Amino acid sequence: MGKHKVDKDLKKITKFQSGLGNSKGVQLGSFAFAVLFLVAVFAYAMMQQNANEMGLFVVAAAVIGGYMAMNIGANDVANNIGPAVGSKALTMFGALIIAAIFEAAGALLAGGDVVSTIKNGIIDPAQIGSSTIFIWAMISALLAAALWLNLATWVGAPVSTTHSIVGGVMGAGIAAAGMASVSWGVMGKIAASWVISPVLGGLIAAAFLFTIKKTVLYKEDKITAAKRWVPIMVGIMAGAFGMYLAMKGLKKIWKVDTLGLWSIGLGSLVLAWLISKPIVAKAANKMENRKKSVTKLFTIPLIFSAALLSFAHGANDVANAVGPLAAVVSSVQDGGIEGKVAIPIWVMMIGALGISIGLMLYGPKLIRTVGEQITKLNQIRAFCVALAAAITVIIASWQGLPVSSTHIAVGGVFGVGFLREYLKNKSSRERVIAAAIDDTGPAVKQISAKKSEKRKLVRRSHLLNIVLAWVLTVPLAALLAAVIFYIIEGMSAAV
Repeated sequence: MGKHKVDKDLKKITKFQSGLGNSKGVQLGSFAFAVLFLVAVFAYAMMQQNANEMGLFVVAAAVIGGYMAMNIGANDVANNIGPAVGSKALTMFGALIIAAIFEAAGALLAGGDVVSTIKNGIIDPAQIGSSTIFIWAMISALLAAALWLNLATWVGAPVSTTHSIVGGVMGAGIAAAGMASVSWGVMGKIAASWVISPVLGGLIAAAFLFTIKKTVLYKEDKITAAKRWVPIMVGIMAGAFGMYLAMKGLKKIWKVDTLGLWSIGLGSLVLAWLISKPIVAKAANKMENRKKSVTKLFTIPLIFSAALLSFAHGANDVANAVGPLAAVVSSVQDGGIEGKVAIPIWVMMIGALGISIGLMLYGPKLIRTVGEQITKLNQIRAFCVALAAAITVIIASWQGLPVSSTHIAVGGVFGVGFLREYLKNKSSRERVIAAAIDDTGPAVKQISAKKSEKRKLVRRSHLLNIVLAWVLTVPLAALLAAVIFYIIEGMSAAV
């Protein structure tokens, strides 16, 4: 084994030392504000309920739902804006503001008024004996998922909130109704998504980065190439996000068929191409014929992608926070167990506000992990990651695969990093071989040295830690939920 040197790009990555989480005083202030939000949720939920045992279940679920929403904001939103921050297209403060606004807008405007009480149909509600046991199971699932997300955020691991709540529901369901209550076929698909999501996201991101390198960055006249290809890439991004929003972000308020979906995609593509073509040409004419100059042309599209990803995420993932809470509210009010329930506006507000507050207070840590600490990102690489996230979700939705947006985005970051690493090492080998052909003396020794000194542009430790966290998410959330359910059941029996 030869010696490996860490690439200078990674050495240049400095930790974001200002802002939230940098001092004990700020950490204490963030914690106090988070507690204040949960106290407000508690007070409001108490005003909505009667002071009896069933009403107290709703209050408890509301507080836990608020806690879950904050953890979603702290962990999952990093995947939408982390690449934009890491590439310096957005400052940390600007990214937090944009994400908070669009996450809340997505949750409130497109979060829908009906949500599945059992996420992804992983357990059969009919197997659960009574509404009281069902309420215990939902509270257990919600608290377990929130605790796991909190732990993952603390150690700096971006994990799937959907998988967290899936694990929580599975564990609580098994504790409440046994193994037969779980749909193991659905769980098999979810397990498959652990591999499919990051691999597909990584491959698509790497493919777009390679295309941009071949069509623009490797050309002698980069400005002319950029005028031609950058508007096309922006058009592809607009088409992908048009379809992505129609399929995921707006599906609760607007149903669109396949023909309509393709019409939206193609229409968005053509419109964005027509608009961006003169803008890119004007900007490119003022630039130097350098890679760094061309990279800046992707800044504005990247900012738009961060906002759109945040909107779609808010519209979809608010259900992870308020779905079980809405189920508890419905069971208390109606005394039954329903597969789908209406979401009261106050429940949706808890989800929307909680996500935004968690993002503002604790989001920077995971944003730095995704955007800065895995590999060095610039605007082009971050653009490819965002585009891969939208396209992968579209492909997975057509195939009925329950992929994770978290896994896709992080897989995209690793994809562009490993592609850069491969191309850099390949180029280095080719230069050494060319030198050896010209001079078979010292150059031959240089070949042997270079072969053992491969540049590393991706931090392997982050890869191992993140994959481990992904694999553990469902089983640990399930175990936590089962333990919490048994504790609630035991306390109830004692009373």
